Amino acid sequence: MARVYNFNAGPAGLPLAALERMQRELIDFEGTGMSILEHSHRGKAYEAVHDEAISHLRTLLTIPDDYDVLFLQGGASQQFAVIPMNLLPPGKSADYVITGGWSEKAYEEACRIGKARVAATTVVDKQYRRIPKESELELDPDAAYVHVTSNNTLFGTQFKTFPKTKAPLVADMSSDILGRKIEVKDFALIYAGAQKNIGPSGVTVVIVKKELVAAGRKDIPVIFRYETHAKANSLYNTPPTIAIYLMRNVLATLAETGLAAIEAANEKKAALLYAALDEMADYYQAPVEKESRSTMNVVFRLPSEEPRRSSSPTRPSRRWSGSRGTARPAASARRSQRRVARGGREARRAHARVQEGVVAGGSAAGPGGRPRRGRGGGVPRRGRR
Repeated sequence: MARVYNFNAGPAGLPLAALERMQRELIDFEGTGMSILEHSHRGKAYEAVHDEAISHLRTLLTIPDDYDVLFLQGGASQQFAVIPMNLLPPGKSADYVITGGWSEKAYEEACRIGKARVAATTVVDKQYRRIPKESELELDPDAAYVHVTSNNTLFGTQFKTFPKTKAPLVADMSSDILGRKIEVKDFALIYAGAQKNIGPSGVTVVIVKKELVAAGRKDIPVIFRYETHAKANSLYNTPPTIAIYLMRNVLATLAETGLAAIEAANEKKAALLYAALDEMADYYQAPVEKESRSTMNVVFRLPSEEPRRSSSPTRPSRRWSGSRGTARPAASARRSQRRVARGGREARRAHARVQEGVVAGGSAAGPGGRPRRGRGGGVPRRGRR
């Protein structure tokens, strides 16, 4: 079977090795005579998968022992509400750094729960083209927490360094988790919908300091308390077992490579793409300020919207899916393209290795290693959280 180039933001491409393992094990999981879909979430067979997924995540991110790893449901969008429900007590406020549509939604949801304030925003004419400098942040030292979105799929911006805050730092890392090394200890809570970078849709990862879990509010429904799920190892109610199983497969594949190698491959691929865009600036429009450019997803526009509107969203003949844009560049741009292509062989070989499961994750790439673009000749789709 010929695999297509998958440009969808999420659900995104998955490592072929993870899918093939699922194919082998789907009907008869490890000689049990049952599919993993049929195993009880309280049985030993599934619990081994569950614990292995947690172990791989702890190893890949070097998660300290004083953090809980939770597998929840409802996507990152549900966490927009669950975070303030747990961490925002009466009489306190939370700071939100607004850098795109998802941080807007997180802020709006927090305002429905309690008091929240905008610590910074970079919006201009409904567009976000940069990450705010730390000097621009107006942070409340007494805030219950500070919320940031590490990477913005639609606008193509990414925090390269994170602000130093007195209040606990909370980060939505749905679209770039495991794409680079981070210091988990710098955050009080990290959350991510799995479908953009580390697995299929249906499971949400929350990495949270144990002291924050213990201090969480007790006047909210039991099902929404982090403490409930931490005490039960995320087995308080039936988890999305098949999604966690496939996430385990993806994490096992990533663990074979390691995060340092994944990050290096991502940086190399992103540098190649941005170099091409900069060299062909007379044709392609890259709106993001250079110091804020995302390594995970590269955003660019064509000179005209017409080619995007008139083209098919999928191009089977080109073996790609999830991206529009078929315009023919001007002669000068075509010459630049040929020059860039001559230097692109190593990157193409890196892409091939990614598809074989040697390297996964990534810059302008999901776990399947394919460049992650979208509508508008490169602008990613607004994936679900």
